[in-house]
Amino acid sequence: MTWPDLKARPLPQPTQSISLGDHPWSIVDAWLPDGQGPHPTVLMVHGGCWQKAIADRTLMNYAAEDLRRRGLAVWNIEYRGVDEEGGGYPGTYLDVARAADALLDHGPALGLKTDRIIAFGHSAGGHLALWLAARGRLPPTSPLFSTAPLKISGVVNSGGLADLAASKAVTAADCLANIYDALIGEPRPNALADTSPAEMLPLGVAQVCVNGACDRIAPPALGEAYAAKARAAGDEARVEVVPDQGHVELIAPGTPAFEAQTRHILALLKGASDPG
Repeated sequence: MTWPDLKARPLPQPTQSISLGDHPWSIVDAWLPDGQGPHPTVLMVHGGCWQKAIADRTLMNYAAEDLRRRGLAVWNIEYRGVDEEGGGYPGTYLDVARAADALLDHGPALGLKTDRIIAFGHSAGGHLALWLAARGRLPPTSPLFSTAPLKISGVVNSGGLADLAASKAVTAADCLANIYDALIGEPRPNALADTSPAEMLPLGVAQVCVNGACDRIAPPALGEAYAAKARAAGDEARVEVVPDQGHVELIAPGTPAFEAQTRHILALLKGASDPG
C-alpha cells in the first residue's frame, strides 16, 4: 500500500480542534465518540520522519475516525518538525509534551477519561509516544524536564523508530540520518539520554511494538530489538509482526495491521498487554 492509496480516501474531520497557543502547531484535534462519556482515550502522535514537509497530524485522521467509531476518544496532537523554526531539540519534544499535558486540562470537559491513557504513535510518532511515557524519568537538569507530566499507561509503537541510534543506520537517510543531530541536539553530552526511549528504559508501562513484515521504513528487526531491550530492563514489552503488511498499512483502517493494533489498544485500555 502506498501513501497515495491512503490519501485517496475521503479525509475525515475531527469533532473539535483545540488551540493551545498562537502558532499553527499549537493545536490538538479531539475525536469524540457518540454519547456522554467518559470515553476511554487514546493519545495519538503522527509520524513523518519528524518533518512537517512530510506529514502533519491530519495523516492520522483516518485512524482517528476509525477508533472514534469504535467508541474511543482520540487526542491527536501536533508539534513542530525539525524543518520548522524552533523545531528539533528541544522544541519538538516540548511541543509534544505540552500537547499531551493539555489533555489533563481539556479532557474532562470533553468527556475524556484521563485516568488510563494509551499512546499510539506511528513511525516517528512511535518514538515520540514512547518518549512521552519515558519523560517522567528525566532529571531536573534536562531542558525537557517537567514536574508533573501526563501519565501514560501503555504504548502501541506502530512501525516506530524508538531506538534512535539503531534506527539511524536502518531507515532511509532522509528520514533520520540527515536530521539526526537536530533531533537529538548534537553536539552535547549524552544527547540520547533524554531523547531516545531505548536509552531511558525502563519506562514502567506496557509496550507493544507492531511492525509490518514488509515495512522498509521501520523493519521488524527494529521493533524486535527495542522490545528485547525493554524486557531486559524490566519492562513488559511485546512485538507483533503482521505478515504481508508495510508502513502505510499500519495507519490504514481495514488492513490486518491496523486491526492488530486496534486489538492491542483495546487490551491496553483494559489493563492487559495481550489481546488474547
